[in-house]
Amino acid sequence: MAAGIERRSVPGLNLRKQYQYISGEIKGTVEHVLDTQHFVLGREGERLEEEIASYLGAAHSIGVASGTDAIYLCLLALGIGPGDEVITSSYSFFAAAEMISLSGAKPVFVDIGDDFNLDPQAVGAAVSERTAAIVPVHLFGLSADMDPILELSERSSIPVVEDAAQAIGAEYKCRRVGALGQFGILSFYPTKNLGAYGDAGMILCKDSELSERARSLARHGEVPGQYMHKEIGTNSRLDEIQAAVLRVKLKYLDGWNDTRRARAAQYAELLAGTDIVCPSDLDDRKHVFHQFAVIVPDRRDELASYLLDRGVGVRVHYPLPLPFQECYTSLGYRSGEFPRAEEASRRSLSLPIYPELESEDVEYVADAIKAFYGWK
Repeated sequence: MAAGIERRSVPGLNLRKQYQYISGEIKGTVEHVLDTQHFVLGREGERLEEEIASYLGAAHSIGVASGTDAIYLCLLALGIGPGDEVITSSYSFFAAAEMISLSGAKPVFVDIGDDFNLDPQAVGAAVSERTAAIVPVHLFGLSADMDPILELSERSSIPVVEDAAQAIGAEYKCRRVGALGQFGILSFYPTKNLGAYGDAGMILCKDSELSERARSLARHGEVPGQYMHKEIGTNSRLDEIQAAVLRVKLKYLDGWNDTRRARAAQYAELLAGTDIVCPSDLDDRKHVFHQFAVIVPDRRDELASYLLDRGVGVRVHYPLPLPFQECYTSLGYRSGEFPRAEEASRRSLSLPIYPELESEDVEYVADAIKAFYGWK
């Protein structure tokens, strides 16, 4: 690190600071739920569904227990199962691929583009007579290139399930992601841009019949009429305390995303002229920077250790592409089949980014990176 720079602690995320800012509202709304003693399937959940649907421009929304459950329920509602194939990204968090497998279908992985999202051309090449759905993941807060995927969906009658777990508020051609496909899913895991105080998620849907089926499946397959079950479902409900917390935080989401974008712009300015490749908006897409994943020229792991030693909370998302995870070795993918995903796994590094991050923190991180590489 450059001489004269005072050491700072810059955690990868600081939820405590956010809570301190809104703690009064949070305590008040939680106490209200406690006073009602109505903890599941109540008015807070209904209102959150309405507010999220309005925020995203979705026709229907269903609160569920997690973003992972949301993916699984969408696949079940579409009737996807053994013998089917579902196309998804090779470079992402595990949940989408995992739920495809648990549905009984086969995940078909495709490579990514320079934006970390699945490559639409690779999607088209992967379609077969067994393709039952496409699950694009809007990774790190940036939308995938959706028009080619949606056009393919319309031509081929292949439904699209958007995994917008990391991208609430992100836009594609002035439309918010999550409401573009037949289904969309959100995660409200505490680290997300809109995070609960535990697990929580939501399903977005265009079609009323599909929406009602997903809602029924999330409640043991129950249909109107007490203890009446048309099919076997599961138990996945968004509880009232989490819904109440999320309703408070939703009011701040756009402001928090704007601050993330400002910190991202500061990183990009400070690292301009170096060999670090920073993420940014694209012409048709608005980034909300759930993560600030840069591409470094070399020595990624050494840089990560250097920054961690200096109090900077960096992380590697994701060190091994999904096709090469041990649980998927039976699919027979080989090294070199996903060149961009493999390169991202070797060279990407996530720098701290969150609304409470100070400008001085960003300067400190950028200065430390320059010092490591010997740049001025």
